Amino acid sequence: MAEAPVVRLLPGKQAALRTGRQWVYRGEIGSTAGGPHTGDVVAVEDARGTFLALGFYHDTSVLAVRVLTRRRDVTIDAAFFRERLAAAWDLRRRAADDPELCRVVFAESDGLPGLIADRLGAVIVVSTLVAGMDARLSDLTGALEELTGVHDFFERNDGPVRRLEGLPERVGPVRGSPPTEVEIREGAVRLLVDLRHGQKTGHFLDQRANHLAFGAAVGRLALPTRTEPLRILDAFCHTGGFGLQGLAAAAAAGTPCETVFLDAADAAVGGALANAGSSGLRGAVGLRGNAFDELRALERSGERFGAIVLDPPAFARGRAQLDGAYRGYKELNLRAMRLLGPGGLLCTCSCSQPVDETMFGEMLRDAAADAGRRLRVLERRGAPVDHPGLLGAAETHYLKCWLLLAAD
Repeated sequence: MAEAPVVRLLPGKQAALRTGRQWVYRGEIGSTAGGPHTGDVVAVEDARGTFLALGFYHDTSVLAVRVLTRRRDVTIDAAFFRERLAAAWDLRRRAADDPELCRVVFAESDGLPGLIADRLGAVIVVSTLVAGMDARLSDLTGALEELTGVHDFFERNDGPVRRLEGLPERVGPVRGSPPTEVEIREGAVRLLVDLRHGQKTGHFLDQRANHLAFGAAVGRLALPTRTEPLRILDAFCHTGGFGLQGLAAAAAAGTPCETVFLDAADAAVGGALANAGSSGLRGAVGLRGNAFDELRALERSGERFGAIVLDPPAFARGRAQLDGAYRGYKELNLRAMRLLGPGGLLCTCSCSQPVDETMFGEMLRDAAADAGRRLRVLERRGAPVDHPGLLGAAETHYLKCWLLLAAD
């Protein structure tokens, strides 16, 4: 490979890269040499010219370099990417509870920045979010086909990240003949995944284990002492992953149950109800509306629930949005705590990376104090092993999922 163009950092800007961060911010660059262009592989050096990493370059993005390797003697070619993909797939085969329903590639965590690949049974859904990966999409899917035995690939190359990178948006088949909908199973629950219109890659695989954990907690904690039917509220329900597990647990225990699926999107509410029907679960009720407004309305009406789920979208993409995110999460959780019946179960989530575990816990403490509730912390969960985080890269540790039990 020809000598790579060089990106040289300003004095003192190498520390974060040395301790695990996987990108270089544009404001950290002092100079470039060799005329790098978007999508090129560049060598990153500190201010003294000491080699730090090889990575993908972008002319205008705030994230000017995405790290590929910290070894200088590596050639970034098709063999390099195949080796990285093979390592990613080997980890999932050995560690994931279901290699046919998992995230096969998790971007920087697998040394493949800007590449997401989710396996949903016989289809792999891919997203290439940076120019360097996008240019190699055909080679990447070809290698994944060889490694996994999956022949059908669907791309979800849409959304704000692509626009920020200046990449065109594309949605559709990219290899083989994939369908636009697939059915997957989470325990006893059947879920229809819309590959074309569903959020992200169609299904939130990072919550799959948490869906099951919530259902198990309903079975162990929300049902055994009940003398009346169980009511569950699943707010920001998407396609019903959490609430359906609660319904399934109640059905298995022979306990009457009503689950209210709340979302602002008609498609989400309709999808949750359809999934309840295809899973043979009774008691699903749809409620379309803004969760903040509906939680307040439910409180005014004197409603109570034995179990509540809060799984909102990210409220903060960066530190500048933290104050607003904190207020939003506190408002939601305070309302949910007031709606929670005695001994009730609260499953509350955040996928906002800047809201770390400590801040999330402080928010819950403040919400409980304002709601006048005392809650026990049963579990603090995150993403499963197919979404591994990296030491030194806090951005890869983003998901919080806490299970709380009302103690009053």
